[in-house]
Amino acid sequence: MTAVTDQDHTEHADQPGDGGKAGSAGGSAGSSSAQPFQAAQNGSHARVQDDRTDSTGAWDDGLIARRVNETTDGSQFAPADSRSAAPPAMRPLVYDGALRSRLEALRELVGLSRTRLDSRTLAEAGRVLDEASARRRLSGQHTVVAIAGATGSGKSQLFNALAGVAISETGVRRPTTAAPIACSWSDGAASLIERLGIPPRLRRRPLPTGDAESRLHGLVLIDLPDHDSAAVQHREHVDRILALVDAVIWVVDPEKYADAVLHERYLRPMAAHAEIMFVVLNQIDRLPGEAADQVLDDLRRLLDEDGIALGEYGEPGTTVLPVSALTGEGIGDLREALGQFVGERGAPARRVAADVDVAAARLWPVYATRRRTGLSEQAREEFADRLADAVGATAAGEAAERAWLRNANRACGTPWLRLWRWYQDHGEPTTGRLPSRTQADEEATARQRVEQAVRTVADRASAGLPVPWAQAVREAATRGSQGLPEALDELTVRAGVPTGRPPRPGWWPMAVFSQASMTILQFLGGLWLLGQIFQIMSPNLGVPVLLMVIGIVGGPLIEWSCRMAARGPARRYGLEAERRLRKAAAGCGRARVLDPVAAELLRYLEVREQYGRVVGAGR
Repeated sequence: MTAVTDQDHTEHADQPGDGGKAGSAGGSAGSSSAQPFQAAQNGSHARVQDDRTDSTGAWDDGLIARRVNETTDGSQFAPADSRSAAPPAMRPLVYDGALRSRLEALRELVGLSRTRLDSRTLAEAGRVLDEASARRRLSGQHTVVAIAGATGSGKSQLFNALAGVAISETGVRRPTTAAPIACSWSDGAASLIERLGIPPRLRRRPLPTGDAESRLHGLVLIDLPDHDSAAVQHREHVDRILALVDAVIWVVDPEKYADAVLHERYLRPMAAHAEIMFVVLNQIDRLPGEAADQVLDDLRRLLDEDGIALGEYGEPGTTVLPVSALTGEGIGDLREALGQFVGERGAPARRVAADVDVAAARLWPVYATRRRTGLSEQAREEFADRLADAVGATAAGEAAERAWLRNANRACGTPWLRLWRWYQDHGEPTTGRLPSRTQADEEATARQRVEQAVRTVADRASAGLPVPWAQAVREAATRGSQGLPEALDELTVRAGVPTGRPPRPGWWPMAVFSQASMTILQFLGGLWLLGQIFQIMSPNLGVPVLLMVIGIVGGPLIEWSCRMAARGPARRYGLEAERRLRKAAAGCGRARVLDPVAAELLRYLEVREQYGRVVGAGR
């Protein structure tokens, strides 16, 4: 019987998520069975103590062990009681700087996105982080490799051939492998196997073979149940463990190497894990002549269609080998390739990197965009203009200009024209005038303009953003728009047309004095003429008429001159009133709408930068 070594148990780790390169179609198939995986792990963890030892201190290998005892010499492999041996020192896994940076960026990305994305979207990234952390705490000197295949592919036979002893049961009955079996080529792998939920009674050690065993030092080989088994529990074992191991050996046979289930459910979603996968064409002894090469070429073609990079001509990728577990043909090549793969000690980190790639690829729609995003200065100015129109900034400026001109006319106009204008303003009947809009109508129109301005700026700010962030921008704008019309109304009252008389320029006193002089000349000329009529003064028509003509002509002329001179100051006064109102409306809109929108855009830029680090931009 095979020698068995007791292995220490560590705390059960959570299962990791899928992985893959950005641009792959999806992640590992194990991600869809996260809850069944966890339940299976908990169940196997609870059975560890019951199955650990029998009354003699040696582990009972169960049905498989008894069948092996019936066909082998029991004295050849004696059970080993490892309680007397001290456990070897275990060195944890160390990630390189690039991978650590990507994991830190992914953790930061998840943290920044929790309030913007739903938990289901971030679940995969969270699982990757958890499993990367769990794997890092375990042995870095061991590589866990699973052997997976369909019913009848001969994977258990290949497992036995690599171990050098009949550990996993083989036979005609299907399915033969009902539970995963672990075989470790060195001590210190107990925590890794415990993480897979494999109980001690299903853990083995290979037959000592000297140099062959030393080449595979650090290998932990897992024989999985058939992935196409009719038993649901078997498929759950496969999916769960495939999400946790460092590498996978896919065993196919000449009959099922093109099986759609294998390619669509496993190989194609795991295309990003090409560097940690082996594809072995077993049973080549059944193919006559050049048929083995033809099937192997067709298998490579199918893998290429799945998006799996093949490690040919020294390039990194999946290793494809033909073997016969029955005759031993190709087993040496597989053992050599596996020994080199394990000796590099890089599979765990490559698996984690591939998992990060797949998580990043699945997050692409919620982070990445090929369009330029943000709020342009033109959009900001247009938003301010819309708010200014809503509060009537232009009309307020025009009203201020008219007020300035009216004040100028009052100060510089002739008394007769002012009296005539007063009579027109108060004596004209109101019949026939168009009714002005009520204040309620004006407020409703202003509110609609404000709402339209907010919708427009929100649409422009969110254009090109991924859906969650575009929605966050629009929600921020909507929240800011609440109470904005009322706030603008208050600003209009405070910063609108100033009450009281507008200021006067320095030349106005001279204009008023000149107008008063013209009026006085008219009165003097008129009194002079009256004096001549009543014979109080000597007859002289020329001088009083001249005085009256000067007063009558000079008054309007001075008024016209003052009006021309007042246009510039009145226009500047109106523009200043309009500018103040525009500035106040723009400040209110910026504080309530633009600043929250800009904060959301800044958060998106921050998470997009972190996402760029996750996908390894520039590496």
